[in-house]
Amino acid sequence: MHEVGIVNGILDTVIRAARGAGASRAVLVTLRIGDMTEVVREALGFAWETFRDEDPLTRGCELAVEEVHPQSECLDCGEVSTTDRFHCAASVRGRRQRAPLHGRELDIASIEIETPDD
Repeated sequence: MHEVGIVNGILDTVIRAARGAGASRAVLVTLRIGDMTEVVREALGFAWETFRDEDPLTRGCELAVEEVHPQSECLDCGEVSTTDRFHCAASVRGRRQRAPLHGRELDIASIEIETPDD
């Protein structure tokens, strides 16, 4: 379950950012996750619930996920289209080759924090 490693990396980043901003706690972390990452959302949520409370800065912090669906661009004509996760990679379809644009993201989009004067 690589979701545990993902969550631990996210929590490390959130804790460093929150401390650097002088936060009293992190309230909400929003992730952008592409379909092609094959992250299992239930396992990610379970790992988040399990490990977030280990540090006072992230205790009770909520997790939100923005799903990013695959898009690819035709290398012949430049047309951008939404595809499924199996056909986004550069592949030959007739004479057209496609290059992936979106769907592989695994990013922290935002971190909402509280500061002592909130």
